[in-house]
Amino acid sequence: MKEIYAMNLYELTVGSESDGERLDIFINAFISDLTRSHIQKLIKSENVRVNNIIVTKPAYKINLEDRVIVDLPDAVELKIEAQDIPLDILYEDDDVLVVNKPKGMVVHPAAGHFTDTLVNAIMFHCKDNLSGINGVLRPGIIHRIDKDTTGSLIICKNDFSHFFISEQLKEHSLGRVYKAIVIGNIKDDEGCINAPIGRNHTERKKMAVVPNGKEAITHYKVLERFPGYTFMEFRLETGRTHQIRVHMSHIGHPLLGDEVYGGKNSTFKTEGQTLHAQAISFIHPRTNERIAVEAPLPEYFNKILNKLREK
Repeated sequence: MKEIYAMNLYELTVGSESDGERLDIFINAFISDLTRSHIQKLIKSENVRVNNIIVTKPAYKINLEDRVIVDLPDAVELKIEAQDIPLDILYEDDDVLVVNKPKGMVVHPAAGHFTDTLVNAIMFHCKDNLSGINGVLRPGIIHRIDKDTTGSLIICKNDFSHFFISEQLKEHSLGRVYKAIVIGNIKDDEGCINAPIGRNHTERKKMAVVPNGKEAITHYKVLERFPGYTFMEFRLETGRTHQIRVHMSHIGHPLLGDEVYGGKNSTFKTEGQTLHAQAISFIHPRTNERIAVEAPLPEYFNKILNKLREK
């Protein structure tokens, strides 16, 4: 399964797991920012080709090795509203902004959800000083963390810094440290999970460890052990979608509160996974010095740790 993205063009190649699948369902699994109804409209509007032939039926059945091209209409005219939403700023200069994203905040707008995101907030804070490489929906965004994950996130204020830091992301030289509480007691005090991640073959909105997935490497260390739970630190060597959540679920220790990957728990009430991007480090695009920034553990996280320590 190959995915190539350039400007507003997606090129997808059908893998064995999608052989015989509906066209709209297949596209929806790989362009998750779009709703299925939006994708159906794109197909009916002649914006989708299969093997270079326009297909207008959303229920069209695709076959192994089919080449699907989705041509998204230009989104330049879309107006994303700048909103005066408070930001917890960890670091800022003329090129880079690092914020501590709160729980429950979506990073960037998507179809049907164009307000109250981090992008709305940084547009108000930075005015016109944001990189434009990722288009109007993701100005300044080079990486993201899930809605219910908290912590450090880099924003680029110009295209120069965007290119410079994006290269560090590609080369895996961007330092990222996460903290999480997982269910159960993991056997080893530290270790490495090297298991490829790709789309779940049966639940296409989820990721999973799959033989033909992309390389994914997670280093872990136990910080504290409690009856039935473990407080852990993670260092990412790669940055796949839901990497820590998928890897920990794969080895039988899902993150506390992670309803998607098996971490639902009735003892502690959480809003999604207990995962925090505590530290991030990068080479500054102007000074070439390494900048290291830390986001303190959020209050809800500390409350759970204190309850565990009391027991």
